[in-house]
Amino acid sequence: MSDVPDAPLSTDAAANPAQALPYGSDENGLICGYHHLPGQAATALASADAALPHLREPGGGFVWLHMNVGHVAAEGWLRRHAGLTDNFYEALHQGSRSTRIERDEDSLFAVINDVTFDFTFDAGDVATLWVAVRPGLVVTARRHPLRSVDRLRLAVRRGDRLDSSVALLDHLLGDQADELQRIVRQATDRVDDIEDAVLAGHHRSHTTELAQLRRLMVRLQRLLAPEPSALQRTLSKPPAWIGAEDIAHLHRASEEFALVLRDIGALQERIKLMQDEASARVAEENNRSLFMLTMVTVLALPINLTAGLFGMNVGGIPWGEHPAGFWILLLWVGSLTGLIAAIAWRRMRPAGE
Repeated sequence: MSDVPDAPLSTDAAANPAQALPYGSDENGLICGYHHLPGQAATALASADAALPHLREPGGGFVWLHMNVGHVAAEGWLRRHAGLTDNFYEALHQGSRSTRIERDEDSLFAVINDVTFDFTFDAGDVATLWVAVRPGLVVTARRHPLRSVDRLRLAVRRGDRLDSSVALLDHLLGDQADELQRIVRQATDRVDDIEDAVLAGHHRSHTTELAQLRRLMVRLQRLLAPEPSALQRTLSKPPAWIGAEDIAHLHRASEEFALVLRDIGALQERIKLMQDEASARVAEENNRSLFMLTMVTVLALPINLTAGLFGMNVGGIPWGEHPAGFWILLLWVGSLTGLIAAIAWRRMRPAGE
């Protein structure tokens, strides 16, 4: 099961062993696997079992295994050979939670929520990637195809060098920050168009879309951005095998997410202001319509009252036998209506005019 259809391999694929592995899921649920050595391009692993010699003797490098835990055999293989903690397997069955990086005994554990490939401004198209990082091994596990991890795979296939397992985690976080920034940029472009329409008076047709975009930003902020407290606790007391350079890289990744979160917050504020503007315009239109209806009712009051009184079949109706009775009554109704209209117009005029 592939995250995206593979592009045809270039003519130099044979020269780069990281490009030689067809991308798919083997009988143990491995989507792709690579053996990384410091200063060298990664070597593709043909199957999950091919990684076992490197897991037993890392030789100064590390192995990256990207697993499809929707495969029935994937979790069993990981339990037998990966040496991961119970917290990792518990998280696999807990469903999606907020993005975080935590210290798990002498390893790092990360939950990274990312968008799926068919993401089209739907706040529900978010899936989870579980990551375990320890010396000599990085395991990424997912159930649905994700964008950021596939960008990492393509970078490795191009020959990008990752000298440590933490460097791979940092690259993955950077890819997620870039993907989150891309979504925010697309949402900003859409908000710009809606803002122009709202200011031009076409606000009624965008009320639902504004609410949808606001829910999307809230969900992205809650799910895709790492928990600052969890990351800071991890960076303050990292495992002993993590070097100072790797910690600095993780700090920079945290700063990148902080910038993206600031952009999301600014976009949420813009959407809120547009919703307020649209609501104010709708309220103004409703008030205008209600005022017009009230004025019509008030101006029609004299003629309705007169028609009701003169429509009674009782004796003594004035001007009933008068030859000009109709015109006298018409003049009376017109004068009274004009007087009411003048009083209303005077009250509507702003003070001081």
